[in-house]
Amino acid sequence: MKLPNLITDPNTLAGLSHDEAEWAPAGTARAAVRPRSTRDVQEAAKACAAEKIPIVPRGAGTGLSGGANAVDGCLVLDLSRMNRILEIDADNLLAVVQPGVVNDDLKKAVAEQGLWYPPDPASSPWSTIGGNVATNAGGLCCLKYGVTRDYVLGLEAVMGGPVEYGTAVRLGRRTSKGVAGYDLTSLLVGSEGTLGVVTEISVRLRPAPGPSATIVGAFPDLVTAGQAVALATSRGLQPAALELIDRACLQAVEDWKHLGIEPDTAAMLLARAETHMDADGLVSAFTDAGAVWAERSTDSAEAEALFAARRLVYPALERLGPLLTEDVCVPRSRVPEMLARIEKIGARHGVQIATIAHAGDGNLHPLLITPPGDDNARLASQSAFDDIITHALDLGGTVTAEHGVGLLKRDGMIRELGHDAWSVQKAIKHTLDPLNIFNPGKA
Repeated sequence: MKLPNLITDPNTLAGLSHDEAEWAPAGTARAAVRPRSTRDVQEAAKACAAEKIPIVPRGAGTGLSGGANAVDGCLVLDLSRMNRILEIDADNLLAVVQPGVVNDDLKKAVAEQGLWYPPDPASSPWSTIGGNVATNAGGLCCLKYGVTRDYVLGLEAVMGGPVEYGTAVRLGRRTSKGVAGYDLTSLLVGSEGTLGVVTEISVRLRPAPGPSATIVGAFPDLVTAGQAVALATSRGLQPAALELIDRACLQAVEDWKHLGIEPDTAAMLLARAETHMDADGLVSAFTDAGAVWAERSTDSAEAEALFAARRLVYPALERLGPLLTEDVCVPRSRVPEMLARIEKIGARHGVQIATIAHAGDGNLHPLLITPPGDDNARLASQSAFDDIITHALDLGGTVTAEHGVGLLKRDGMIRELGHDAWSVQKAIKHTLDPLNIFNPGKA
């Protein structure tokens, strides 16, 4: 393969060949490149197509499903150096960025002009917009403000199939409305690099949000916390965020960062409300559902510490041992039942499961903690992981809400879609990538 600046050092390739998905298989890459422009990506795609070499794109490597893991003999495209914010158009509430721009860096840049980019995965200090697009990432604010797909107006992607491999295709628009042709932009959002390589993204912005109130509720057990979520939903409340954190998660963060949080109850619900009606309604819903206590936080520093703790849960637990992370989503009315089933699954397999959740939209993240070097514990965790997927589907849910299919959820996705829908998906992949070189084996 003739490309400039090829990376072939085995140690460097090893670091670029996997994301943070525990125990997801990773192949041995042939080489890697770090493009800085769309043209660089085009050249790589043309060269790979000529020799039928797989292409695996990656951003910051923060994924939790194996979506950026190398396959044997592939070229890894490290897009992290395509990290320029190309335009901020305050008049039309949009920004244009390269895929390697870090989520929080975009937030900070638009905030200087009184604007806001809402999608906010817990990994926002590190994850890239390209990676967020690949998995249709959500985050803490998606309950009220939507997920990444809701903010992607248009894309530039290097594609193949109906066009020559290496062609840069512009999809979508800059206007707030438009229905010309099929919605190919939305098709690529969440496709995990299997249909082409995204090289530029136009995103919708919003005016910066006003002040909000933080509501905290402490609960005697996870199921009661889930019942509070269901009750808040049935009463039509619309918080900007509604997060669940269990005692194990809070304790792990406190042991690591010493934020002054005392995890003295089994579970906590943490909400942000932008109206007095929603704030009062949440306190009432938490209390009526059986909270040990529920109140509005009057200490802004304490409120920020609690949300900071929520974002730190994954790295805090990761310090305790290998961490297998789930990402199931169930209808909001089924949250209490799913939480109860997760507890039973952990007990049945002898696996410690800590739970965080974007509870307001039914998106649960059970975190399966495994002692280092214990193969039996690893097998038990993997069995519990599969059982959680089965029960989520049984309750009318989905196997992944925002982390992507990657390698860990592929079998679950096929079960969820069913034969006919899976056949349609395969046909789309074959049409847009007949050589099967764009991130093969994923999604």
